[in-house]
Amino acid sequence: MTPRSSHPRPFALSGRAKAGVLLLVLYTVYAAAQLDFSWARFESGMGHASTFLARMFPPNFEKPATLWKGIAESLEIAVLASVLGILFALPVGLLGARNLMPAWVSWPARSIVALCRALHPVIVAILFVKAVGFGALAGILALTVASIGFIGKLFTEAIEEISLKQVEAVRATGASFANVLAFGVLPQVFARFIGFATYQFDSNLRNSTMVGIVGAGGVGGTLFSAFQRFDYDFVSAILLTLIAIIMLGEILAGFVRAVFLDNLGFDRILQGRFAGARGIGSSASKAAYQAARKAEADQ
Repeated sequence: MTPRSSHPRPFALSGRAKAGVLLLVLYTVYAAAQLDFSWARFESGMGHASTFLARMFPPNFEKPATLWKGIAESLEIAVLASVLGILFALPVGLLGARNLMPAWVSWPARSIVALCRALHPVIVAILFVKAVGFGALAGILALTVASIGFIGKLFTEAIEEISLKQVEAVRATGASFANVLAFGVLPQVFARFIGFATYQFDSNLRNSTMVGIVGAGGVGGTLFSAFQRFDYDFVSAILLTLIAIIMLGEILAGFVRAVFLDNLGFDRILQGRFAGARGIGSSASKAAYQAARKAEADQ
């Protein structure tokens, strides 16, 4: 009789892991009890929800001026906040990359990004409402801070994951720091940066409604007023319009990603324009471009 070989089970949990799972289960039960999380309360709430939904339909589109004024303001807030956030996040992301910058430069830049991400946009909007007053300006500033935090963090991480072979090849030509960024760094991360930016615009479009509820402009204020008036059919009209606009924004964002991310050679177009631009079309920058292309081909 051959002895049965013992094979370790791939998903076997250690004693510490089992203790951790047990503690998690116990704390989940404790939290549910503390927060009055019960099936009876959920069932009662669903009964009220059915009455609430019945009052929301059919939607009331008889106030188009009020509706579209709020929607237009939300779109303007989202666009301005996205543009400002991108403009600030690009240099902050570059300065925060630890593989390109010394610690005394990258640490403050990363601290700025962490600070921008520390608070929810609604909390930041409340602070700006207190600082600059009610209106769209508070919403723009709040979503700009959120955009810097999100795009700056992801852009920094993308730069830290690039291949340094292309960067070193450009440096070996004697190129300036600007040319190193243009030909060694930016082409490797530009497509991802476009993806981050389009996602953040989509997020700002949704968040512009939330910040409006606290008085920072946009259709959120209109939505909150409709709730206070128990004007639920107008609430459903606002929500359906928001859903349609966000879906349209998702389609446009997908188109932008397809243009920049789906292997259409945009990095080569970008580099060619950099190389031909005034003040950059020198022999050193052309050599940097050729070195970058060679390093990319060798990978």
